Amino acid sequence: MVAIGLSADAVARVRFALSGLWEVMAGIRVLRDPGRHAIHLPWAARVRPRLAEAGLLDGADALLWRLVPPAPGYLPDFLTPPPTGLDPDLAEELTTLRATPPAAVRAHLDLLPGPRPAAVSALYADPVAGLARLAGEVEVYWRLAVAPDWPRIRAVLDADVFHRARRMATDGAAGLLNDLHERVRWEGDSLLVGQRHCTAPDVPAGGGLVLVPSVFVWPSVLSIAAGDVSQLAYPARGVGTLWETPVRAADALGAVLGRGRARLLVALDAPRSTTELSRRTGLSPSGVSQHLTALRAAGLVVTRRQGRSRLSSRTAVADALVGASG
Repeated sequence: MVAIGLSADAVARVRFALSGLWEVMAGIRVLRDPGRHAIHLPWAARVRPRLAEAGLLDGADALLWRLVPPAPGYLPDFLTPPPTGLDPDLAEELTTLRATPPAAVRAHLDLLPGPRPAAVSALYADPVAGLARLAGEVEVYWRLAVAPDWPRIRAVLDADVFHRARRMATDGAAGLLNDLHERVRWEGDSLLVGQRHCTAPDVPAGGGLVLVPSVFVWPSVLSIAAGDVSQLAYPARGVGTLWETPVRAADALGAVLGRGRARLLVALDAPRSTTELSRRTGLSPSGVSQHLTALRAAGLVVTRRQGRSRLSSRTAVADALVGASG
């Protein structure tokens, strides 16, 4: 258990952020022990051969692999610097990673148990060169394992932030923080995070908190209670359906609305972008846009801007239609 100081003043600085680096590090943990992350088995089976061919899995020189232990081992804090803004891109995060002070890199590596593999020893001896190498491995990993699925992952993350922001507006900070995960609760002036084998010291006076929704961190949470800003990566809502094949519209609903519009409504079980809807339904992006325009006019869909994306979601009437046709 680690306690992160979260006074009323600090709660005012709670914010959300998406992070490609968090997804990379949590994804490596999935690949190290897929049995602990059964939801992601289809993804792991698909990407493992690509990563093995690229030399990023279990090789003596695979720095990224050697730095990220299976759960619940210690993940060096410098691997996931606090994201700036809601939606920093990976290149921006890697620039921050490469700029990590050598003393901080060595201090975090000193916390790793056991003897250091050769690749980690090289990073310790020359952090500047080692971080450049690490950033290169992250870029390759991202291209092979995450980028092909990023639109669907991003849709889940955006939908989670949308839901949590509404929860915050409706129920305040307590409603938000106590609904993140079964191991997270806000009591008094502290956010308590129950993590097995956690040896991190308590942070008595936190300077704010960054909430990072993640698909690969499921089913646990990961926290960094260090520095000026603490971070909490938690499982995004909707992870359970992430790797499902596109759903089929019910025949009865399709007969009323048309097959394409029915498929869209069924796919809108969470707020989604036009790109994600196109991928899930097989419709062209222009076709999706035309159908959404008609569904909005009928009061079945609403569309809101979330960061750089426009997310569409079903109305209560549409939920009732889909439920009745299922």
